[in-house]
Amino acid sequence: MNDPIADMLTRLRNAAGAGKSELSMPYSKLKSEVAKILKKEGYIRDCELDTAGKHPQLKIRTKFLNKTSAITGLKRVSRPGLRRYVGAGEIPRVLGGMGVAVLSTPRGILSGHEARKQNVGGELLAYIW
Repeated sequence: MNDPIADMLTRLRNAAGAGKSELSMPYSKLKSEVAKILKKEGYIRDCELDTAGKHPQLKIRTKFLNKTSAITGLKRVSRPGLRRYVGAGEIPRVLGGMGVAVLSTPRGILSGHEARKQNVGGELLAYIW
């Protein structure tokens, strides 16, 4: 798999569209950090590491409001074939502040709000709304 973040976003999009309350995917530190941001911003209920099997799995419980998913859209921005970097002053607002941008910065994986607050730029991973 060349792009694990795109795979994660696709799994989230499919689970939300199918009305699934829980999904799992192969664990990585990057996916775990993105899931923590989604939980902090209120897009998912919970994320946890499951080490019961041969390979660790990241289990995510999706959040539904009135039988509709809290995640209405996801978009992968920077990809392996075309990386997209932004400076601290160029971090975009998603849906006028209603969504969240996820960045990989020298200070770790941050949401757009946190990166603006800490005045740090980085690789723009995804938009979530």
